[in-house]
Amino acid sequence: MYVINDYGTYLKRRYGQKVYKLPVSLPVSCPNRDGSKGRDGCTFCASGGSGFETIDRSVPIRGQLRINREYMGRAYKARKFIAFMQNYTNTYMPLPDFEAALNECAADDIVQISVSTRPDCVGEEYLEVSERVSRKYGVNISYELGLQSSNPATLRRINRGHTLSDYIDAVLRIKARGFDVGTHLILNLPYDDEGDTVEAAQLLSVLGTDTVKLHNLFLIRGTVMADEYLRGEWEICSRERYYELAALFVRHLSPDIAIERFFARCPEPGCVFSNWGSSWRRLHNELLEYFDRNNVVQGSLV
Repeated sequence: MYVINDYGTYLKRRYGQKVYKLPVSLPVSCPNRDGSKGRDGCTFCASGGSGFETIDRSVPIRGQLRINREYMGRAYKARKFIAFMQNYTNTYMPLPDFEAALNECAADDIVQISVSTRPDCVGEEYLEVSERVSRKYGVNISYELGLQSSNPATLRRINRGHTLSDYIDAVLRIKARGFDVGTHLILNLPYDDEGDTVEAAQLLSVLGTDTVKLHNLFLIRGTVMADEYLRGEWEICSRERYYELAALFVRHLSPDIAIERFFARCPEPGCVFSNWGSSWRRLHNELLEYFDRNNVVQGSLV
């Protein structure tokens, strides 16, 4: 029987009931696109960024939260929420705008505000503002950092524009302020191997990351990686191989770290390669069946 620290249970344990995320889209950019670090962004990232635009970002934040809250309340009878500032680099916006956004997210039924950003964009002044808002409203604030790979050569290959040391430094400074840290990883980048998978799990465990989001690689038309793939420069691993990598990662991951997900959802249409032609839900169920058959226990090899 498999044993993993799943995110839903982690949140229920922490807040005493089921908690749902409310996505918030902000009019922000990325230093890897506007010329500060680069112009073309990461080689896998589409022009619209990695977040889904579930609502027009021109709608004020409280309006976005209200619309999404009403839907989640009807669909799931949800009562407690995380305001998820999902798109681009949230701490790249001007500091006053960032503080205003945090204040707009705060409400009685918001138990946590999740800030998505890059490891090289976590300035101390943004952490200070986060502390101030957290104290003012009694709301938890977490930071989600895009890492994608623990291999420095891969980070350069996919044009991340930050280093592994940037990530380590950001985690240490965020944790020093008492905030939770989540990390994004793509498990099956074609430039990584099993050693990188193990290294990533060990790195997150040593640093005390609180949560992790695992992504399978999907390819969006017009991106550098999609063009490379179409030219036959490399192949995407099979879904069975992805299951093996996920099991390897989980076994080397501290059981204290909650796993938010194992798969990403490609924003159709526009995908050159998407989830081996299968649904997200089917892949998730197949992976858990694989874990069950192979007695995958999180942290068993830590």
